[in-house]
Amino acid sequence: MEAAADFPLMATPPSDGRSRWVALVTGALSILIAIVYLVMVTWLDRQGPLLPPPPEALGLAPVPAAAAAVPADVARVPPRG
Repeated sequence: MEAAADFPLMATPPSDGRSRWVALVTGALSILIAIVYLVMVTWLDRQGPLLPPPPEALGLAPVPAAAAAVPADVARVPPRG
C-alpha cells in the first residue's frame, strides 16, 4: 500500500501509459490551437487595417437626411481605399 501513500487523494496511482497518452493529446491540442491562431492572425492581417465603425453605427451621431432617404433595397458600398 506504499504506492497509495504517494497519492493520498486517489484510490490507485495513475498508470504510466495513461499519463503519457494524456500528455500527448494535450500537447497535440495546444499545437493545433497555436497553428489555428497563427492562421487567423495572418489572414486578418492580410485584410488590411481594421477601421472603427462610423459614428452612425454606434448611435453617436445623427444620420443625415440624405442618407436616411435612400431606399432599403439599394446597397451602399463605400469606396475602397
